[in-house]
Amino acid sequence: MKAARQAKILEIIAEKDIETQNQLMEALLEKGIKSTQATLSRDIKELRLVKELSPNGRYRYVQSNREEISDYAARLRKIFKECVTSFAVAQNIIVIKTLPGLANAACSTLDNMNIPHLVGTLAGDDTAFLAMEDNESAVQLCREIEAML
Repeated sequence: MKAARQAKILEIIAEKDIETQNQLMEALLEKGIKSTQATLSRDIKELRLVKELSPNGRYRYVQSNREEISDYAARLRKIFKECVTSFAVAQNIIVIKTLPGLANAACSTLDNMNIPHLVGTLAGDDTAFLAMEDNESAVQLCREIEAML
C-alpha cells in the first residue's frame, strides 16, 4: 500500500503542479487513494520531495536533485557486488540469490531505497523475491542490476 501510494504521488507531481499537501491529498483521492496529512508528510520526507519555483511563479513539489539518484545507484551497486550471486526475472517477480545469510540484509536495504514500482520484498537465507508492479518494471530493474554488475 505504501509503495503504491508513493508511486502514485510521484506520478501525480510529474503530471501537474502540486503546491500543497491538501492539493496532493485531493489528487490522490481522485485516483482512489485515501490518505491523511500525517501520512503524506511522511511520504514527502521519505520520497525526498522538495518545493521548487515553477515557470508560472508558483511553488510545486518535485523530486530532489540528481544527487539522490547517484546515491541510489551507488548503494545498489555496492549491495549487489558484495552479496548477489545471481538473479532472474519471472514475470513481475525478481529472484535474487545471495551469499548465505545475506538475503534479508539485501531486502531490507532495497525496501528503504524507494525504488520505483517495487511493491515489496521477501527474504529467505540466501534467496530474495522482489515483487514489482508489472513485468516491464521487473525487466527494467534487472537491466539496472545487470549494468551494475
